[in-house]
Amino acid sequence: MTDVVRFASMGTRVELHRFGAGDDDALTAAQRAIEAVDDALTIHRPSATTALNERLIAGQGAAIDDALLFEALVTIEELHASTLGLFDPAADRRFASAGWSAIAFDRGAARIEISQPVALDFGGFGKGFALDRACAVLREKGVVSACLSAGESSIAVVGEHPLGGGWPFAIAHPLRPDEILVELELTDESVSISSTVGAGTNAPERAAMIRPTDATIVSAPRCTVAVDRLGAHAEAMSTALLVADEDQAERLLNGDRTRRFLFDFLRGAAIPDQSARMSFND
Repeated sequence: MTDVVRFASMGTRVELHRFGAGDDDALTAAQRAIEAVDDALTIHRPSATTALNERLIAGQGAAIDDALLFEALVTIEELHASTLGLFDPAADRRFASAGWSAIAFDRGAARIEISQPVALDFGGFGKGFALDRACAVLREKGVVSACLSAGESSIAVVGEHPLGGGWPFAIAHPLRPDEILVELELTDESVSISSTVGAGTNAPERAAMIRPTDATIVSAPRCTVAVDRLGAHAEAMSTALLVADEDQAERLLNGDRTRRFLFDFLRGAAIPDQSARMSFND
């Protein structure tokens, strides 16, 4: 059986493709899981996150009584540490370099306290987090093969390709779409692509990319690709690589050079083979 659902959520076009086994309502349940995350984490309409931000911007602490928001904050706290502090959904030019370092998150009490005003913007992390929950629902519904996308930069797959083996993906050059940056095969994995150039990067609502560790605005022409078992983790890593300085990028890439890629279109590309460099200069 082949089935597909398309809808708008998380500020983008979402597509869910199911192949073979699974309950008849599997894609509907997955769509609801994504929409529930959007309802909790969006900052573009009233939500649990906008209510929290109102208090944080006012310099006040707050209890976290929304289960999805709480789970997202737990995941973010872990990812902030594992990405050298470079993934930071509280990094905001309005509040200088405060970021996540200004937040004290008490999991046991489900409460946030802050040392100075901050605001949260989950951005790409929210898409990965939502796809993770949708994949979990699909597996619970007996689905063994599926491909999910939130825009063209956040993709997750369940199981193997319906014809067997991994799902093949080719990541295009953001400035020259006829050229391929990297080819991947995914099995029960997610991929996130982040870029400072290409379609969508000049949208009015797009926030500046900030290196949280020193508040530097990153404008160099870059593209990053990260693969992980979980979409939220892939999103955090691709974002961290995008804003990393040279030393930070090397540390992150050394974690897994077969699944993490940083392409710098002025200086070359950090790729799996440490002895090789690829130039993308015009």
